[in-house]
Amino acid sequence: MTTTAAATTRAVTEELLRRIGEGDPERIAELYADRADWKLNWPEDEHDRPATPWIRHRSTRADAAAHYRELAAHHVPGQADTRIERVLVDGADAVVLGEIRQTAQATGRPYRARFALHLTVEDGRIVRHHVYEDSLAVARAFTP
Repeated sequence: MTTTAAATTRAVTEELLRRIGEGDPERIAELYADRADWKLNWPEDEHDRPATPWIRHRSTRADAAAHYRELAAHHVPGQADTRIERVLVDGADAVVLGEIRQTAQATGRPYRARFALHLTVEDGRIVRHHVYEDSLAVARAFTP
């Protein structure tokens, strides 16, 4: 990979993080390719939990927008914080390390979850979005 690929990857990653902070699902989704490999590290039998519908595999730009809408709908507005500790870039790949802090809408329970987000950028668009997070912390916050 060239330095140019790494620079593009870093720019797209930083723009993604900025847009996530702004909270507009449609603008966030604009950064994704028409088709993307989107996975979360939750156990397969946990993907269909009604309390956490945003946690599932996805594959399209429209799916990306739906993810951010569903995520917002199930958390208390104004009680969220994401702390980015590192952004590591190697060619077309980026890894974002940090911690999310949210409050579950259904239970009112706050939680913290460490995460690693692996992105791959091709032609200026995100084609891979894999999240590895503390799914137990999220599940506990949403369990009545």
